[in-house]
Amino acid sequence: MPRTAAKSDTAPKASFAARLNAAASETEHLLDRLLGKTLAEGEIARPPRIAEAMRYSSLGGGKRLRPFLTVETAALFGVRREHALMAGAAIELVHCYSLVHDDLPAMDNDDLRRGRPTAHKKFDEATAILAGDGLLTFTFDVLGRPETHPDAEVRIALVTGLARAAGLGGMVGGQMLDLAAEGRFGKNDTPQGEQDVLTLQAMKTGAILKFCCVAGAILGSAPKAKHEAVSRYGQVIGQAFQIADDLLDVEGDAATLGKAAGKDAALGKATLVDLLGVAGARARLDQLVKDAESALAPFGADATTLKEAARFIAERRA
Repeated sequence: MPRTAAKSDTAPKASFAARLNAAASETEHLLDRLLGKTLAEGEIARPPRIAEAMRYSSLGGGKRLRPFLTVETAALFGVRREHALMAGAAIELVHCYSLVHDDLPAMDNDDLRRGRPTAHKKFDEATAILAGDGLLTFTFDVLGRPETHPDAEVRIALVTGLARAAGLGGMVGGQMLDLAAEGRFGKNDTPQGEQDVLTLQAMKTGAILKFCCVAGAILGSAPKAKHEAVSRYGQVIGQAFQIADDLLDVEGDAATLGKAAGKDAALGKATLVDLLGVAGARARLDQLVKDAESALAPFGADATTLKEAARFIAERRA
C-alpha cells in the first residue's frame, strides 16, 4: 500500500514536468527559427552582432513558463498548438527584452542572468539596448503574422492586449514605480504599504503573466465567463509568482538563482515578504494557490495542468 501511494503522489508531477519541458523545447526551436538568418518579407538585412545578441538573450535558458501558460490555457479552448506556441513565443520575446533592459547599469546593474553574463557584459551596453529594442519590436512582428492566427481580429486583440500589459499601464509603468521606490529620483519618504506593493507588482510582473492566460482565451474566442475565469487565474498566479520571487531573494543564493540575491533588502524596497514576514508570505502563497484552483473550477479536470502550474509557481526554488 505505501508503495502505491508514493507512486500516485509522484505521477502528476512527472506529467506536469513533461508538459512544461515539451513546451519549453518547442518554444526554443520556434524562437531559434524566428531569430535565424532567413529574412522576413520587408526586412533589408539582419546585422550579425545585434542578431547574435538577440539570440543570446532569448535562447538557451529559462523555464519558458510564459509560453507554457499560453499553450495550456489555449488548450482549454481547443486552439491549435502551433498557434498557441507562436503567441507564447511572442510573449517570451517581451519577457527576454525586459530582462535585457532590467539588467542594464541604468536599471538593476546586474552582471549575471540565468547563470551567464548579462547582455551588456557579454557584448556592450549599446548592443544590449538595441537587442532589447529588437526583441520588443519583433514581438509584434510575430503576433501580427497569420501563422499566429488566421483571423486578423484575433491578432489585433493579441497585439493590443500584449502592448497594454507590457507598456505604460503595465510592465514599463511598474518598472518606473520600482525605480521610484528605490529613491532613484530623490529621497522617497512615503512608506510603501501593502496596496502600493501589490499595484507595483501587478504592473511590473503580474501584467505579462496574466496576459499569458488571457492570450489563450483570445486565441480560442472564449465565452465571456470562461475568459474572465482564466483572467482571474492569471492575476492570482502573477501575485504568487512575485511573492515566491521575493522569498527567493531573501532565502536564495546566486548559484541557485543564476543571478544576484538579496538585492531588494539592500535597496530598501518594500515587498510582501518585508510587510508580512516569511511565514505570512508563505500563508498568502498557500491562499493564492487555492484561489487559482478555484478560478479554474469552470473547466473541471481539463484544468489539472494549470492547477499544478499554480503550485509549481508557488513552490519554485529558482
